[in-house]
Amino acid sequence: MAVRLIMAGQVSPLRSQAIYHGVARAMGPGTPDTVILVSPTAPYVCIGFHQDVEREVNLDYCRKQGLPVVRREVGGGAVYLDGDQLFTQWVLHPGSMPMKVEERFKFHAYPIVKTYRALGIEAYFRPINDIQVAGKKIGGMGAGRIGQAEILVGNLMFDFNTRLMASVLNVPDEKFRDKVFHSLEAYMTTMKKELGELPDQETVVALYRKFCQEAFNQPLEEGELSQEEEEAIRAQEEKMASESWLFRPEGHARPAVKIHSGVWVGETTLKTPGGLLRITLRLKDNTIDDITLRGDFTFYPQDKLHQLEKTLLSTPVERDRLLERIGRFYREQQIQVPGVEPEHWVEAIENLAQAIARN
Repeated sequence: MAVRLIMAGQVSPLRSQAIYHGVARAMGPGTPDTVILVSPTAPYVCIGFHQDVEREVNLDYCRKQGLPVVRREVGGGAVYLDGDQLFTQWVLHPGSMPMKVEERFKFHAYPIVKTYRALGIEAYFRPINDIQVAGKKIGGMGAGRIGQAEILVGNLMFDFNTRLMASVLNVPDEKFRDKVFHSLEAYMTTMKKELGELPDQETVVALYRKFCQEAFNQPLEEGELSQEEEEAIRAQEEKMASESWLFRPEGHARPAVKIHSGVWVGETTLKTPGGLLRITLRLKDNTIDDITLRGDFTFYPQDKLHQLEKTLLSTPVERDRLLERIGRFYREQQIQVPGVEPEHWVEAIENLAQAIARN
């Protein structure tokens, strides 16, 4: 069966995310593997599945600027999106892609990298999920499972507003925000920067289609959405537009607070090769009484993260006990978290427990 191509064109910010969620929710045995190309008609901010929107996004700024904020069901961090990016959204059957998440990112990157190279941009895939040019990022990718479908998402970066990206993030102060902006300027690039001008979008799309066929080793045939898919997309739009979805319970971002003797609540972060871990923890007599795991990592399958939280309840903060429990969970549940090993979770938990013990 050929891979279906949906040329969705320019759509509302909400639909630009809801479209692949809806196609995934509607997927059945007879649904073709699908590649969606889409851009938003207006700018917006998109946050990852596991993120706390109030902690990660400057909501006051977004409201003043009229920027919608949308939560997706794929991991990763908060990002500013607009019509200068062409989203590449793959909705595939499990057997149509590699098993390992790292290999899936490489698979999705192939036609994007080849497209850039055909345009004269020396792009390359850099594990875990980046595409770079001479050490500068020109795109990132996300992966997840929605319904019965496996999802891979990325983009073709025509241009990027680094100032707005820095502005929409929730950071400690304006000095820090300025550092973010200058870092984005120094370590991000676009087709416009690399070529000195914007390339013709039709040319870019034609190249991408060609290299997608190479990646899949199958024809890529333009198709239409089914009525069932359209209905599923509308349902996803309704969900994504709700405050209950955007502000879904994410735990509390609190400093270490003494509740009473032996009970402390605190928060810690740890930067890992796979992203930032943010852990909110309640300790009772040095045992995990409550725990919330968040961050911009890729956790696959994404709906298992809460199960890991439950697995850690009532576990003493002892390195060997934590390593054994998290390691067994990874194996039994076939968890893939590229760049985040059980040792990283243990290190973060130990760091907070030790900080509390010093108080």
